[in-house]
Amino acid sequence: MDYDPIVLAHARALLTSHEAGATEYIDSDLRDTQTILDEAAKLLDFTEPVAVTLVSILHAIPDGDDPHAIVARLLDAVPSGSYLAISHMGSDLMAAQTLQEMDEVWKRSSQQQYTPRNRDQVARFFDGTDLVEPGLVRVEEWHPEPGAADARKTIMWCAVGRKP
Repeated sequence: MDYDPIVLAHARALLTSHEAGATEYIDSDLRDTQTILDEAAKLLDFTEPVAVTLVSILHAIPDGDDPHAIVARLLDAVPSGSYLAISHMGSDLMAAQTLQEMDEVWKRSSQQQYTPRNRDQVARFFDGTDLVEPGLVRVEEWHPEPGAADARKTIMWCAVGRKP
């Protein structure tokens, strides 16, 4: 699901269904949850657990559009046993200077504004779910490869929660 025409063009070119499973692209905005759910129901069986993946998208939804309510509506529509996976830009993972510099770039951008959120704000998206180990962590801390010693630190929180 996306509303970017470039993403749509790539999706049409790359996503094809075959014997192993079906693939579909929904041309919509995440804030239009009813359209997303209606379109997804044409392909998915909502009586069976599904995965809701919101990867690097929620920070594109400003607080005024209530992203926590959007996630709650999506979770309300899926059955017990479903999973929610999120990665989200963390305001508390950015140096103050970096955050200010990024804010200046976003203000000049006519296409997209971002709302980084702190760990507690990101954790709220998982209300009503049981977090899968290791819980809400930096992206690079999510089940790293054994022996991987990467000193890079991302500015992204991530977690997976299971709806009981």
